[in-house]
Order: sequence, then structure tokens, then C-alpha cells
Amino acid sequence: MKIEEQKQLISGFKHLELLANQVVEGFISGMHKSPFHGFSAEFAEHKTYNVGESTKHIDWKLFAKTDRLYTKRFEEETNLRCHLIIDNSSSMHYPKLENNQPFYESKIGFSVLASAVLMSLLKKQRDAVGLSVFSDNYEYYAPEKGSDRHHRMLLHKLEDLMVSPKQSKSTDTITFLHQIAEKMHRRSMVVIFTDMFQSENQEALFNALQHLKHNKHKVVLFHVIDEKRELNFDFDNAPRKFIDVETGEIVNLFAENVKEEYEKNLQGYFKSLSLACAQNKIKYVPVNVGANFEKILTTYLAEKQMFG
Repeated sequence: MKIEEQKQLISGFKHLELLANQVVEGFISGMHKSPFHGFSAEFAEHKTYNVGESTKHIDWKLFAKTDRLYTKRFEEETNLRCHLIIDNSSSMHYPKLENNQPFYESKIGFSVLASAVLMSLLKKQRDAVGLSVFSDNYEYYAPEKGSDRHHRMLLHKLEDLMVSPKQSKSTDTITFLHQIAEKMHRRSMVVIFTDMFQSENQEALFNALQHLKHNKHKVVLFHVIDEKRELNFDFDNAPRKFIDVETGEIVNLFAENVKEEYEKNLQGYFKSLSLACAQNKIKYVPVNVGANFEKILTTYLAEKQMFG
């Protein structure tokens, strides 16, 4: 589904499950253009063929098209556990939306809908999903389960994140990633949505992310950004007052005077994050608020193939 169609469909979050399901259905209907095109009720997914495995379920038609060997993994064989982690600090509730803007054009709204989209796909594949939410405290934890009741409970929690925005809530990412890691005992795919605003101690942060990889978990980090303002620093040259939404600190300046240096420093930060994640074998994916969810879904499916 195109983002323009999504905007016409919903401007609030009351139909979160409906929108998530429609995003997934639109994505699946277009999968014939990709190596994942065989996704259907017949089987859960394609998985890269490894030498020595049985050739019984190799998809030879897909091999003819892609020159790569994939096997069909049937739904009863699929028992993935996925744990979603959402940063709910004040910075994630940026930008402040106008009345006519869709909720997913803020960082928290995008993360909420992206999580609901992944939950919809997990439900279709009969996989288990859990959820953790943190800011300056560990706000919520639910272990991985696959029941309809559990699914609806998590959707309700996601909606709550939109109803009750956090005011002046800092991010204690390091502490709570360690706590989440201690709760997860069964091998899972861990998917994190955060704006990575806590960057003072990168070594400690990556130690926490590495902790999430214990018990052979796979970690995917979606770095949620407002590309227009945070990446491109797209402001006019009128005097501006910038307020840190987590600390309340105020800086008055002309955006043009710092734009070049700001963008240079930010690009360096993104590069260091990407490199550190690669070194720690963590999948790092920057995502822009308000974008469509194809990158989220294709990343998930690709990582799931390697996870199996």
C-alpha cells in the first residue's frame, strides 16, 4: 500500500490493527516481484538452502528465476519467537504533529505502526511475539506468545503509547536493554525501534546490545529518524529556539550557521553506529518517519531466513 493511500485511510490510531493488516496484505500481494514471492497459506516462507540439507523442498521454479536455491518452510515448521522493543522516551514523540497529520509521521507513531505490521505478519506465520517498552523506566514487558488474546493485548498497549505521550522522559537505554536481555531465555529475533538519542557512552550501549545477543538471539536495530529535520536540518534562517525534549535545555541559534557542521557530525555518528553494529553482528537499519513499511518487512524476512 502506498503511503498516500495510508494517509487517506487513517489519520488517527483507532484502527491500528486494520491498517497494519492492510499494509501486510499489500506487501504480500507484491511479493511475486521478489525472491519471497511464494509466500502464501500453503507455506510460511522461503529459506536459503544450505549444502547438506534435504533437497525435498527446494523450489526449482524460484531457482530458475533467481539462480539461487531456496527451500519451502511449511507453517507447522515455523516457530519463531520475536521480541519487539520500543523506546518511549520524549524524543520519540517528535515531531509534534498537526491535527491533519497521520500519527505515524512522529517517531513513536511510526514505531507503533511498524510494530503492529510486524505483529500482523508474525500472526499470519503463527509465530510468537513479545513486547518491551522503556524510557526512563522499564514500562512494559510481555513474553513471546502466539495466542489471539495475547496479540490483542499487545495491540492495546501499542495504542496506549499514542494516547499517553511522555513528557520530559529521558532514555536509559543501556540499563533496560540489559534487563530485557535477562528476561529472554528462549532463542528469539529481537527487533528494536529507537532514535538512538543516548549516545554518551557508545561502548556501554553496544555492550547492552551484545547482551541481547546471548542465547543466540538475532538483533535488528531500526534507527527511527525524522529525515527532514534531524538528518537534513531543514529549517529557514530565521532565529530559532531549539528545546531538548528530554532535558528541557534551550539553545537559540540561526539554523544556517550550524547546518554544515551539524550534518557533518550527524553523518559521522550514523557511520559509527553502522560500523559498530556490523562489528557486533547487529543488523542496523535507519528508517524515516512517514515512509512506507517495505524496508521494515523486507529486512525482517531477510533476517528471518538467516535466523532459521
